[in-house]
Amino acid sequence: MFWLEVEMGDHLNRRELDPSSSPRAAFGAQLRSSREAKGWSQQRLADEMGMSDSYISAVETGSKSTSFRFAELADKALDTGQTMQLMWLGLRRRGFLEGFPEHAAQEARAVGIRVFEPNLIPGLFQTPAYTAALETAAVASGSTTPDESEARKKFLAKRQLLHRRPDPPRIQAVIDESGIRRPVGGPATMRAQLDHLVLLAARPYVLLQVAPFSMAEHAPFRAFVTLLQFSDRSVVGYTESAEQGYVVRNDETVRTWEKAYDQVQVDALSRAASLELICKAREELSP
Repeated sequence: MFWLEVEMGDHLNRRELDPSSSPRAAFGAQLRSSREAKGWSQQRLADEMGMSDSYISAVETGSKSTSFRFAELADKALDTGQTMQLMWLGLRRRGFLEGFPEHAAQEARAVGIRVFEPNLIPGLFQTPAYTAALETAAVASGSTTPDESEARKKFLAKRQLLHRRPDPPRIQAVIDESGIRRPVGGPATMRAQLDHLVLLAARPYVLLQVAPFSMAEHAPFRAFVTLLQFSDRSVVGYTESAEQGYVVRNDETVRTWEKAYDQVQVDALSRAASLELICKAREELSP
C-alpha cells in the first residue's frame, strides 16, 4: 500500500491507495514513489514539468488519467530513465499479465537485475525474430490477439533500450540449458539468437551463465524469477504464473530468493563454460 497526498488548501490529507486497484492508482503510486525518492514536493515536480501542483496531486491519487507526454516529462524531470513511460504504456495496452507493467517500470530504474529463466531466452536478451516466433505461436494458439502481440513486441523493444544507456544496470542471467537448446522459430532464428547471446555476454555489465541439465532436481527455482536491486540497495522480486505476474516486496521472501539465486549461480556453469556450451548448441543447429 502507498500513502498518497492530496493538497486541500492549507491542509494535507493522506489516504491509503492500493496500486493494484486500478491502472491510474498504479501509475500514481509509481509517480509519487519516484518523486519522494528525489526528495521533491509536488510543487517542485510541477514546476519542473510545467504543470500545476493540483494536477500532479490528482495523478498521484489516481483521480485523473494522463498522457504519454506527461510520462515523458516526468521521467525527464525525475531522471528515472523510462520508468514512467513503460508504466504508462504497459497499463494502457491489453495483453500484459497483471503486475508486469509495474515490474517493467521498476526494471527501468534498477541498478542491478538478476534473472533465472527455466525455459526460454530472457526477454531482455531476445532478438526480434525470436520474440516474433513466440508471439506468432501465442496468436496461433488463441491465447492472445494480433494487436496484443504487436503491443508486446513494441513494449519489449522499448525495455531493451536499457542496453543502449551510458550506465546500463548490472545484469546477471542464469538460463536453463533447455532455453538454449529449444529451437524457437527454427534453426536459423535460433542460431541468430545464440549469436546474439554471445555478443551480449561480452559486454562488461552482463554476466551470463547456463544451468546445465545435470543440475536436474537441484535447481532451486521451477519458474521464471527476477530480482531487481535499486540505488538505495533495496531489492524487489518478480515472478509469474500462467495467469498473473507477481511483484514481491516481502523482505523474507526476497531474502530467500536471493540465497537461492546465489546458490544457482554457484552450481551453474562458469561464464566461460556457459559460452562454450552456447557455441556448441549453435554449431549443432548448423545446416
